[in-house]
Amino acid sequence: ALEIFKKFEKTDSRVKSAAATNLSGLYYLKKELAQATRYADLAVNSDRYNPAALTNKGNTVFASGDYEKAAEFYKEALKNDSSWAEALYNLGLTYKKLNRMDEALGCFMKLHAILGNSAQVLYQIANIYEIMEDPNQAIEWLLQVISVVPTDPHMLSKIGKLYDREGDKSQAFHYYYESYRYFPSNIEVIEWLGAYYID
Repeated sequence: ALEIFKKFEKTDSRVKSAAATNLSGLYYLKKELAQATRYADLAVNSDRYNPAALTNKGNTVFASGDYEKAAEFYKEALKNDSSWAEALYNLGLTYKKLNRMDEALGCFMKLHAILGNSAQVLYQIANIYEIMEDPNQAIEWLLQVISVVPTDPHMLSKIGKLYDREGDKSQAFHYYYESYRYFPSNIEVIEWLGAYYID
């Protein structure tokens, strides 16, 4: 794939931008940040209105730890295409890193409206509510996650943990036990169930 996209590097700016965008994405996936950054810059310079190029540039900046700058690139991508889901998702993650939870929640709520029942988006909303110390909302959104992926043992144990913190042992037991059924090797779940049976 890298060789094919490199052949398009020296063509007109639109094709060059598309090729550089793809090359940047591929190098980013290979965790070759310097090359990913080089091609992201080339893609953005070739076509400043390409939301994929701007998102890739944001990703490389995010990976280097400059979250404020990454947010700028994601926002610029969204100005060019307001429904660009990848930029909106990454902007939400960036706001989480910056501890701007209300703005992160806004991004994921918009994504939820666009994508519907995406397990990743539902989980991010639940996680933000958990960080904001609103366990009831966190549980409500996690219940939506397991309506999409009912056999995810991590989500089931997370719901159990939240019910346990709220003092609802019977609901906590139900979700911990379901988690155990799907993944009987989770030591934390086994310890909780053991303690529950002792009580």
